[in-house]
Amino acid sequence: MITPDYAQLLVRYNRWMNEKVYAASEQLSDEDRKADRGAFFKSIHSTLNHLVWGDSMWLGRFTKGTALERPMPTTPGGVDVHSDWNELKAARNALDEALIVWATHLDAAWLAQDFSWYSGMTKSVHNGPAWHSVVHMFNHQTHHRGQVTTLLSQQRIDVGATDLMIMPKN
Repeated sequence: MITPDYAQLLVRYNRWMNEKVYAASEQLSDEDRKADRGAFFKSIHSTLNHLVWGDSMWLGRFTKGTALERPMPTTPGGVDVHSDWNELKAARNALDEALIVWATHLDAAWLAQDFSWYSGMTKSVHNGPAWHSVVHMFNHQTHHRGQVTTLLSQQRIDVGATDLMIMPKN
């Protein structure tokens, strides 16, 4: 099982990497960010939109019925909710801050408890310990951010080091 400290570390890593990926993506024009590059979500912009959607969905599930409750997206995961680059960046920044607040309120008992959620993709309810879903959220972030870093490197843009152990400590 994971611990609250683990989740707090990974939300900090998530924010750090998102800042790096968005800064690198700023080197491209809006047209280049939205160009179909053959990725699963086609473009850099659409992949970053999907990450905002996915993190919003998970955070909404995790906070449902709590004082930290967040709305869940009502659109499918492949739809660009934020077509404007500045709007997408603002949504990402706000979401990263909300994830940090959520992680600071985590406790081991919640992570260990049973957690059920409905998947619109499979049209079914899934059950398991909450920590499994938390780990999935972090893996999902890393997977799609890796796609974006590859798309950026194909444009000769390097996001820089991505290793957890060199992340700034603050």
